Amino acid sequence: MTAPTAPTALIAEDEPLLAQALRAELASAWPQLQIAATVGDGHSAVEAALRCRPQVLFLDIRMPGQDGLAAAAELAELWPAGEAPLPQLVFVTAYDEYAVRAFDAQAADYVLKPVQPERLRRTVARLQQALATTGTAPADALEQQLAQWRRPLGAAASSAPAAPLRFIAAGDAGGANVRMVPVDEVLCFEAADKYVRVLTAGEEHLIRTPLKQLLPQLDTQRFWQVHRGVVVRADAIEQVQRDEAGRLHLRLRGRPGERVAVSRLYTHLFKAM
Repeated sequence: MTAPTAPTALIAEDEPLLAQALRAELASAWPQLQIAATVGDGHSAVEAALRCRPQVLFLDIRMPGQDGLAAAAELAELWPAGEAPLPQLVFVTAYDEYAVRAFDAQAADYVLKPVQPERLRRTVARLQQALATTGTAPADALEQQLAQWRRPLGAAASSAPAAPLRFIAAGDAGGANVRMVPVDEVLCFEAADKYVRVLTAGEEHLIRTPLKQLLPQLDTQRFWQVHRGVVVRADAIEQVQRDEAGRLHLRLRGRPGERVAVSRLYTHLFKAM
């Protein structure tokens, strides 16, 4: 009889001493767990997870370059369907008690810094139970896993709501003038390098405000995030198209040349009713 394969995990933590402490506590709480890699930023976490295919992913919320939330969203998009299941996701966080309750209510697991052995043991028990049922998941397991990831990612992204925006202040090419663009006219926000493209029916503007700062200020009933770097106005969606690979793309009213990709995390928005 073939011995069961030991579970593997990846740790993404930018503070070496905290990463070392987490490894030590995991060795005590879950001796069978093998740490496949330890990395210090979000981009490296995505690359290592795609390479190692761990069963568990410990993601620090705040890391340089790309934070843990953005890394999880990117990994969900790039994870190959039909192969290894998505990892069980655990946030490593120094958030205050209010934010932790938000994660817990959304069924996300978390580990507080500094690591508390008793809390980690409860996390390990949850992970072991989840991994025990992975092998019996139905054919649509990827969609179910994505649904589980959407809850904590959405809860974290909206943990600090702000008043809805009415106007976007967009400078011209020379920076001498500022155009006040009504949010009601915006069809799409798209992250592009250090800028965000603001698309209306007849114009395009560039702003420096990061998309993650804009998101809490947008009315989520009107503006839907459809990709980690794209938000569209729902009533501007003219058509939803599926390509040969099964990926969804949107056509927007007033922008016939625009084709907006939909990430796996957000395909549920366009399920047939």
